Amino acid sequence: MTKLIIFDLDGTLVESKQPLTEHMAALFAQLLAVTRVAVISGGALPQFMKQVIAPLPDEANLSHLSLLPTSGAAFYEYHAGEWKKIYEERLSEKEVHTIETAMREAAKETGLIDFSTKAWGERIEYRGGQITLSALGQQAPLVEKKEWDPTHTKRHALQANIAARLPEFSVGIGGATSIDVTKRGIDKAYGIHKLCDRLGIAESEALYVGDELVKGGNDEAVYKTDIQTKSVNNPAETVKLIESFLTTA
Repeated sequence: MTKLIIFDLDGTLVESKQPLTEHMAALFAQLLAVTRVAVISGGALPQFMKQVIAPLPDEANLSHLSLLPTSGAAFYEYHAGEWKKIYEERLSEKEVHTIETAMREAAKETGLIDFSTKAWGERIEYRGGQITLSALGQQAPLVEKKEWDPTHTKRHALQANIAARLPEFSVGIGGATSIDVTKRGIDKAYGIHKLCDRLGIAESEALYVGDELVKGGNDEAVYKTDIQTKSVNNPAETVKLIESFLTTA
């Protein structure tokens, strides 16, 4: 069994912003019983609580689980019945203003987002160590998200425009309709470096599982580490992968 398995969240363990299915939650708990597991994604901690922690069965060994919200800008471990923050690379008020301004200007210049139109929730969300721009709003229906940018063209255009305005920050594609901005050098690779160092596990002895392990995908930063990788296309493939891990455990 691999010493540490790190999962992306949306598109890998679950559909966008959905909770673990009952079957996935049961498999995830079985995996926690035999190895270290981590989840790293662009959402903030409350989103992780809803999607990952709440659906898990009571017997799940949370001491074997690490959470890295906001693309690795924060890191939490479970101790004495609660989630403890190990670090968080928070953005300052000045940085938040700079980033939000760049996002609005990029949206207007590209013509891809009209802030005057109705959205499903907030389009720009401050998540502590990350600012996220969601083209349709934070609570957009899954079907709308999937239809908005199936070829990544719109997100790549937004990413490039925002990145050109914010050379001092890291700008990456997030979920199906989103762009994430963090401090320079803070990404999934940063989180993996910190996690493996904290656990005393060599990156080469860990495995990352994600659905966008391609150039321009939100898992691309992982290739800056020495971690092993496994690409999946959807949560159904992840289920099969976890089942194969448990069979050989």
